[in-house]
Amino acid sequence: MTLDLKNFDMNGRTALQLSAWMSAGLVSAEAIAERTLAAIAACDDQAIFTLLTAERARAEAKASARRLREGRPASILDGVPIVWKDLFDLEGLPTTAGSHLLEAAPPAKTDAAVVSRLKDAGMICIGRANMTEFAYSGIGLNPHYGTPRNPHGRAEPRVPGGSSSGSAVVVARGLAPVAIGSDTGGSVRIPAAFNGIIGYKASTDRYPMNGVFPLSPTLDTLGVFSRTVADAVAVDALLCGLTTPNARKAPIDGLRVIVPTNIVFDDCQPAVVENFEAALARLARAGAKIERGAMPVFDEIFALSARHGTIVAAEAYAAHKARVEGPDASRIDRRVAKRIALAHTMRMVDYIAMMQARTRLMNETNRLLAGDVLVAMPTVAHTAPSIEALEADDELFVRMNARTLRNTALGNFLGWCGVSFPTGTDSGGLPTALLLSGAPGTDERLLSLSLTAESLIREVAE
Repeated sequence: MTLDLKNFDMNGRTALQLSAWMSAGLVSAEAIAERTLAAIAACDDQAIFTLLTAERARAEAKASARRLREGRPASILDGVPIVWKDLFDLEGLPTTAGSHLLEAAPPAKTDAAVVSRLKDAGMICIGRANMTEFAYSGIGLNPHYGTPRNPHGRAEPRVPGGSSSGSAVVVARGLAPVAIGSDTGGSVRIPAAFNGIIGYKASTDRYPMNGVFPLSPTLDTLGVFSRTVADAVAVDALLCGLTTPNARKAPIDGLRVIVPTNIVFDDCQPAVVENFEAALARLARAGAKIERGAMPVFDEIFALSARHGTIVAAEAYAAHKARVEGPDASRIDRRVAKRIALAHTMRMVDYIAMMQARTRLMNETNRLLAGDVLVAMPTVAHTAPSIEALEADDELFVRMNARTLRNTALGNFLGWCGVSFPTGTDSGGLPTALLLSGAPGTDERLLSLSLTAESLIREVAE
């Protein structure tokens, strides 16, 4: 028995569903790859990708199909399509990071380490997804390759979130089941929230970063976009070099969940708060112990940043100083170039002060979260804003970007892992989201709890 490919709709299928069908011989990896490439070609939004690797995808799918026929799959996701953010090295191609400036860069000699791991696991590289230039914004606009449209914008086109804009949209639109992004201040969790999908940000240093174009080496980490937590768990295991996931469903009963009362609810839209509280109530009915109170560390982080500047600003300026102050500055997104250049006033003493403060505050919060404690907050205080409004008003863009990054950036500063879950929509059909975060290195525990919490937070049947 095989699936009727003529009427087979891949839209919205999960990675594990596709894997099960291939393992059962109902559909081949080659057929899935062709359907994926065809759906992308027919899509009415051609700004989602910066590059398709069709030839590579077909070759990898052919090899996968042969392994599956012979009963020797490389992993549980052998043959499943995957999309990479446009800052991961792919052998033989320049890594452009959403910028025309890098199109003439030397081609990568090898795949990025994580790309290589998923290739070895049999996953099929479909291409690279669009992003904010140099990964430096939570909004997702790109004047060079176009801005991917949030599929939930009904009355007017809405931003996809950034910087991993295309990676989120490709999953939200059902063009591929999973995609990989980077997250320095929220660049996985924010687009996931705006697009109504799962966004898992790993703890700092969980995965090798070789071959990933950097923004802030101190804060950069990676994450997974998917339609379900189970898919994210499966991909995470492969990224860690495991054959099967260690994460398993864990009971919610007795779990302590801290809900901060300072910073994270400031200027939150009513629908965001309403949907957050409804999800929290469902967790409580399942036995989670909800504790509300101020987290002074959040206030201290913002006070320190106001006094000294930020780590990401200093490291982004160090990486791009020659570009934003040289003859090619006019070829960079004006919003990105201006934001990078603002850090020229930071002094080394300020950077050292922030690095020392980060170590101290991480130690403090690690003690607070010891003993199986998670932190819950709205992923973003608002739903996806209008593309047109932000394109037209740079001052509005600056304010909205800061507001968009506010909650998620706290987790990057503290090294936390986190999962963003859809919680529903506002009256206009725009998604809202809840973020569960755990202490550094507790990824498997967070993912185990997330497997159980997902149906409660999203209010869907098991």
